[in-house]
Amino acid sequence: MIRTLWYLEASDTVPYDNLALEEYLLETVQPGECILYLWQNRRTVVIGKNQDAWNECKVEALEADGGYLARRPSGGGAVYHDLGNLNFTFVAVGEDYSVDRQLEVLLAAVFELGIHAEKSGRNDVTIEGRKFSGNAFSQKGNKHCHHGTIMINVDKENLSHYLKVSAEKLKTKQVASVRSRVCNLNEYCPELTVDDIKSKMRNAFGHIYGLPIQEMRDVPGRLDWNRIEELRKKFASWDWNYGRKVKADSRFQKRFAWGGLDIQIIVYEGKIEDIVLYSDALEVEYIEKMRNVILSTPYTSKALVERMETSEPKGPIQRQMQLDMVQWMAEWFE
Repeated sequence: MIRTLWYLEASDTVPYDNLALEEYLLETVQPGECILYLWQNRRTVVIGKNQDAWNECKVEALEADGGYLARRPSGGGAVYHDLGNLNFTFVAVGEDYSVDRQLEVLLAAVFELGIHAEKSGRNDVTIEGRKFSGNAFSQKGNKHCHHGTIMINVDKENLSHYLKVSAEKLKTKQVASVRSRVCNLNEYCPELTVDDIKSKMRNAFGHIYGLPIQEMRDVPGRLDWNRIEELRKKFASWDWNYGRKVKADSRFQKRFAWGGLDIQIIVYEGKIEDIVLYSDALEVEYIEKMRNVILSTPYTSKALVERMETSEPKGPIQRQMQLDMVQWMAEWFE
């Protein structure tokens, strides 16, 4: 049962600092606590944990303009952040974590502006069918993180300039471009500011949970800045953000209802010696399990299908992923 609500605003707009602070909150949250963390990034493309940076972002253009490429620990697709966007994070343990209740906070905050929004699919929040908030999720053991965007006055020219969005993905969303699929809240409330949304989110947090809110920065020693600096170095590192690329013998790409896959394989003496697997699927852990399952498998249809059938999916989405992968792998050798 939640007994304490914590509230924290980031003091910087560098993505590596903000992601490090978020990771620290996930590491240190205690049972009975729920944390609302609000943060902003300046000119940043944030990619999902299992995505290929160069395939999702015009990296050179972004860096030439002084922007940042950052990778988050959660799944999902690439997003563009600037100071017209506000990011929110909820962190809680076990049964204290509820995506539905956490989204109630966002919906209540927007409703206070006279705007009717609704949850769409697994991870979007929309107004009149247009997305203004995308959500993603991660966890460490029994500790859970739910974070998302709130587009208030994002530069949509830059959004479409820096992001690479496949025609196939847009087709599945039934839109002509990424710009036409998203909206800013100030299109519905012209005088709206980021500070207004911060205030609405904070008030809705206390109202939905029915508890007083404590300011985390007011508690001496609650934030261990040495540990946060260690995490910042990880999030700022080349290895974390860009990962490794291989010269693949074979490459397979396909988009499914649950997300896209780009699998690059090196084969040595008839077995899969190395594999790089990119995806915007939300099921991060299962994507990582796929790689471990496929590695060292004989490079035959029969062997790959048999190995995938041992991958132990959890829940209906992962079972569908397993089924789709088995059927797809059987097609690789036709």
